[in-house]
Amino acid sequence: MTTSNASPRTLCEAFQATVARKPDAVALRTPGDAVVITWRQYGERVRRIAAGLAKLGVRHGDTVGIMLTNRPEFHLVDTGALHAGATPFSVYNTLAPEQLNYVLGNAGNRIMVCEEQFLPVIRKAVEGTAVEHIVCVDADAEGTTSLRDLEANGDPDFDFEASWRAVDPGDLLTIVYTSGTTGPPKGVELTHANLLAARDAVIEFVSDRPDHRIVSYLPDAHIANRAIAHYLAAFVAAQVTTLADIKQAITVLPEVRPTIFLAVPQVWYKVKAAIELALAEESSPIKRKLAHWAIDIGKRKARLESDGAPLPRRLLVEHSLADRLVLGAVRKKLGLDQVRFAVTGAAPISPDVLEFVLGLGIPCSEVWSMTETSAAATINPPDSFRIGSVGKVVRGAKLRLAEDGELLVSGPMVMKGYRGDPAKTAEAIDADGWLHTGDIGTVDADGYVRIMDRKKELIINAAGKNMSPSNIEGALRAASPLIGGAAVIGNDRPYVVALLTLDPDAAAAFATRNGIHNGSPGDLASNPLVRAEIDRAVAAANAKLSRVEQVKKFNLLPAIWEPGGDEFTPTMKLRRKPIDAKYAREIEALYAG
Repeated sequence: MTTSNASPRTLCEAFQATVARKPDAVALRTPGDAVVITWRQYGERVRRIAAGLAKLGVRHGDTVGIMLTNRPEFHLVDTGALHAGATPFSVYNTLAPEQLNYVLGNAGNRIMVCEEQFLPVIRKAVEGTAVEHIVCVDADAEGTTSLRDLEANGDPDFDFEASWRAVDPGDLLTIVYTSGTTGPPKGVELTHANLLAARDAVIEFVSDRPDHRIVSYLPDAHIANRAIAHYLAAFVAAQVTTLADIKQAITVLPEVRPTIFLAVPQVWYKVKAAIELALAEESSPIKRKLAHWAIDIGKRKARLESDGAPLPRRLLVEHSLADRLVLGAVRKKLGLDQVRFAVTGAAPISPDVLEFVLGLGIPCSEVWSMTETSAAATINPPDSFRIGSVGKVVRGAKLRLAEDGELLVSGPMVMKGYRGDPAKTAEAIDADGWLHTGDIGTVDADGYVRIMDRKKELIINAAGKNMSPSNIEGALRAASPLIGGAAVIGNDRPYVVALLTLDPDAAAAFATRNGIHNGSPGDLASNPLVRAEIDRAVAAANAKLSRVEQVKKFNLLPAIWEPGGDEFTPTMKLRRKPIDAKYAREIEALYAG
């Protein structure tokens, strides 16, 4: 096989160039080297998987669904499907059967690749869809084809070279299903050209070194993990360590010592919490005081750099000492001492936490991104960051503000469109090619962007998962007539909680049926029978939601929300900001402990 020295036009070309350039380097591994796959082995298995998929009838332009945890097989199958000329896409492992059924119906895939643990959900979800074959990567399950058999029994007439070379930049690379503010998820169609443009936008921030290491732990159904731990890894020949359990994300770092590290805010919060706990448990007052001093010096330096202020000579001397005595050791203990490019994104991060991370000497850049922009639309340059902003527009993209302050983006990284939904595509991308992001922001004189508010009411939790609050609220309301008002909270939070109120008419009828004589809202909200019914309703609603959307705690308020009041508009739309302010104490209590 020969590869061109020209810049790759597709992910297939990029992958083949890397296989040819670094055949003996490790491409994929799991912690403790339980699994180790070199680029040569990766390439050989991709060839077999592509032939196996062809044997099952996969042709150029077809779709292939993937439901896997973070494991080497994801990379093998996804890349194999690309080389077969197909469009692989991943689904969240937490989807309920009804949600998955919608996604598979929209994608139109005839092949579904999964782990044995997901077979019960998939078997329910494929009813009425085009799925004909289920490939199981870790078992010989009844009614499925094992990955081993798929690789061993490929189409002997399949022309691998011709297949991957026939892939064009405009072909679909993947479909990413992302929740909207209302209704079912939308399938964002991204082309090879989109992701190459995204690569061009960030490559200047990734040092040109031959030994990059990346940890893959976020869902591959999320564009961020795909873009960094899968696509970018193929471009820079990075070694990817996959984690089946996201809880290992922090503990595995000292073993991997990543050079590129993508994290959602929740991970950085854990880093900060772990350090503060260690300091609190430090028995030596002198060591504890030294550590606090060093971290404070680091934070002061980071803040001055963020503000563009000159660094006093004394601070530079103190920082050099602090780094030698404390900060360098902290980074090494965390396993982040060799990071060259760290990213926080998918949800806003607390400026205080980002200052803390930068103060440790970890070069962390906050980005602003959307699935529809193939990854980052803005990024904080590591050498000229500004805490509290999401940086500057990336290379190749254009950004402007609409009259209402909404951020608009255009450029080659903007999606092809929403799968099977030209109307929604036209709503998102105007006739001049500007993507309407739904975020309200500002751009200062130096080009730094600050996100002020969301134009639409999308929840993004602390782990970076997008959720539609109205979908969750609708499920709650549908679960019991007793629920009259429902407002869910979860933005930048670790889980979803809800504020609920009773419907006065339904509550009165319930009281009569159950012999409850005092039917005031306050008494009914605390009545054990009412509480039991609401508990049942929340459980029923949760059964129809993905795990991340499920309501973990709720407060049944002793109040009635009336149209035109503090909580509802006259047309019964929630007034979210007044609710957040009015019930701040109740909301914080739901997250306490």
